[in-house]
Amino acid sequence: MSTLVEESLSVSGILLGKTMGRSEALADRFEGESARLADLEVRQRMAGRWVMSLIQMTFAIMPAAVYWFAGWSISNGGEAISIGTLVAFTTLQTRLFFPIGQLLSVGIDIQTSLALFDRVFEYLDLPVEIDEHDEARALPLDEVRGDVALHDVWFRYDPEGPWTLRDISFSVPAGTRTALVGETGSGKTTLGYLVARLYDPERGSVAIDGVDVRDLTFASLSDLVGVVAQETYLFHSSVRDNLRFARPDASDEEVEAAARAARIHDTIASLEDGYDTIVGERGYRFSGGEKQRIAIARTILRNPPILLLDEATSSLDVETERAVQEALDGLAAGRTTITIAHRLSTVREADQILVLDDGAIVERGTHDELLLLGGRYAALVARDQSTVGASL
Repeated sequence: MSTLVEESLSVSGILLGKTMGRSEALADRFEGESARLADLEVRQRMAGRWVMSLIQMTFAIMPAAVYWFAGWSISNGGEAISIGTLVAFTTLQTRLFFPIGQLLSVGIDIQTSLALFDRVFEYLDLPVEIDEHDEARALPLDEVRGDVALHDVWFRYDPEGPWTLRDISFSVPAGTRTALVGETGSGKTTLGYLVARLYDPERGSVAIDGVDVRDLTFASLSDLVGVVAQETYLFHSSVRDNLRFARPDASDEEVEAAARAARIHDTIASLEDGYDTIVGERGYRFSGGEKQRIAIARTILRNPPILLLDEATSSLDVETERAVQEALDGLAAGRTTITIAHRLSTVREADQILVLDDGAIVERGTHDELLLLGGRYAALVARDQSTVGASL
C-alpha cells in the first residue's frame, strides 16, 4: 500500500495519470488494494483466534461443570464435599487456567512473529557482495595523483550468464580525460561503475594510484571518485541542504561558490527563497538542466580528484546541454575524468576515446585518429551527425 500511494500520489504519478486519462483507474486500483489489505488484516487477526475462543470457552465452562458435578454427587448420596473444598478447588482451577490461557495467547503471537522474522532474516542473511575487508586503508587526498588503471577486467551480473565486460585493460593518466562510447548495452556504465566500486570485477583489477580499489575503505573511495549520473536525484529539502549533502561542514560561501562554478547560482538566487527554496519531490521545481547543474555543484563541493560522468547530458536539449557542458568542463578541469557518452559531440576533446562493443574494447585513440581509422567510431559519429541534422 505504501508503494502504491508513493507511485500514485507522487508528482510523476499524478502527471502520468492525468495525461494518460487514467486517474479513475488509479483510484480503482487503490480501492481494490485497500479491500484486499483489509481482508488480509482481518484474516491475520483471526488466525488462531478460533482455537483460543474454544479454549477460553472451555475454561469458563469448567467451574460450572465442577459445581454441577459436586451437586449431582451430593444429591445421589456420594461422598460429601464441603463447600470450602469446592470453592478452594474452583478458585485453584481459575488461578491455573488464567496463566495457561495467557501462555497459549502468547504462543499465537510468537508464531505470527516468527513468520515475520522469516521475511526479515531472509534479507539480513543475504551475502554482502561489496564489502570492506579488515585491512582496507585510506589514501590521503593531498597525496593522490588520480591515475586510474584497469587490468584484464572481466565482469558479469549472473555468475552463470554471459560476460558483460571481457578482457578490459586501459589506463587513465592523472589529469586527463577518457571517453567511453558505444551502442546501448555495450557495457559503458558498468565499466564506469567498476571504478567507483559499485561492482567488483570477477577477474582482473581496478586500481587508483596503483592501489586496488578493493583495498581502499569506502569512505576513502567516495572521497576519491565523484559520480554525476544521468538521472539526478534531489531530496525533498532546500537547495542548500541538497548541496550540503556532499559536504555537511561546507560554509554558505563554499556552497555558493560551487553553484557559481556549476552555472546555477543566478537561477537559485532569482528564486523567492534563494538557497532555502524547497526543491520538491525529486526536484520537480527545476528543469532537467537545472537539476543536472545542481548535481554538478554538489560534486564540485565534494571536490574529488577523479570524476565519473555517466551520460550527464544525454537527455537534454541542445541549449541546455551547452550550459551543462560548460559546467562539466569547469568541473573536469585538472581532474582525472572518465566520461560515458551517448552524444559524441561531448567527447571530441577527450585525450583518449574507447569504443566498446559487446563488452570489449574494439577501438581506442583520439577523435581524429578514430575518424581516420574509419571503423566503428566513425560510423557512430556519422549516425550522430545525421540524427542531429534531422532534429534540426
